[in-house]
Amino acid sequence: MDRRIVTVFGGTGFVGRHIVKRLLERDFIVRVPTRSFERVKKLKPMGNLGQVVPVHCDVRDEDSIKGALEGSEAVINLLGILYERGSKNFLNIHVKAAKRIAEEAKAAGVKTLLHMSALGVDKNTSANYATSKLAGEKAVREVFPDAVIFRPSVIFGPNDNFLNKFATMARFSPMLPVVGAPGLPKVDLGEGKVDLHGEGGPKFQPVYVGDVADAFVTALTEGKSAGKTYELGGPETYSFMALLQDMLRITRQRAILMPVPFWLASIKAFFLQFLPVPPLTPDQVRLLKTDNVVSEGADGFAELGITPNSLEAIAPSYLKRFCPPRKSGEFRRFV
Repeated sequence: MDRRIVTVFGGTGFVGRHIVKRLLERDFIVRVPTRSFERVKKLKPMGNLGQVVPVHCDVRDEDSIKGALEGSEAVINLLGILYERGSKNFLNIHVKAAKRIAEEAKAAGVKTLLHMSALGVDKNTSANYATSKLAGEKAVREVFPDAVIFRPSVIFGPNDNFLNKFATMARFSPMLPVVGAPGLPKVDLGEGKVDLHGEGGPKFQPVYVGDVADAFVTALTEGKSAGKTYELGGPETYSFMALLQDMLRITRQRAILMPVPFWLASIKAFFLQFLPVPPLTPDQVRLLKTDNVVSEGADGFAELGITPNSLEAIAPSYLKRFCPPRKSGEFRRFV
């Protein structure tokens, strides 16, 4: 019996690895376009012999994409960048490459195209990241009207580039910056808990990477999502300040959460953007000026039959490596 082929652009990335794993568990052949076969080798142990197929591909070349798509039933595009470097810019990756993949998928007779965008791109008109992601959505839909588009909020999970980054910073810095926070968040003095909806900077609805992967695979296998856009957010909304305070509580680390107004963050980001891997860019500051939460009435996890996991349920399992050792033993407090 012929096995179904799914081509996953960005399959070696943070979200891609989780999607690939779920596809392999469902006995798909997963084709991973790449310019580095070494990165794909890490995916092979997830499946059986020959189930993960790396193919050399350059998304700037139509023929290269065509070869990667040959015989595929579905295509998943997860390509995206957070900052620009030379030709690897927002226009080329988020718009031109996305359109090229959609065009070649349509020409190849691919049945399903799943496209990764980002939450809030239709609300932020000042950040190039957001405007390019929205332009990419429109370019894909013009070519492939039945494409399924996903807009996740900040994605957390093992090896994420958000909670892990700030937990690492807390190891070496006595202060953590909270961009856009006008002041300290409200605190319930009786319980000592932060009001998650208090004034503490932009709002996020962190979503677990495994739930995002489940959303993609559900849309692919159930076949009822053609032409839809899903906004994916977790069950809780956090201010930036509250999210970092939660991270510090989980990791048992201490740091002063320092509110940084947007104007000051913009000045710092101007210089930081020239680092090899910039921790902050002016465009990211503009992006933070818009809350990253699910729109009222938008399709999301509920329509896909998925109950998203909370940050409280997942984050301690992988952030515990940042916890300082207890002098009396890890489980002393339970005795």
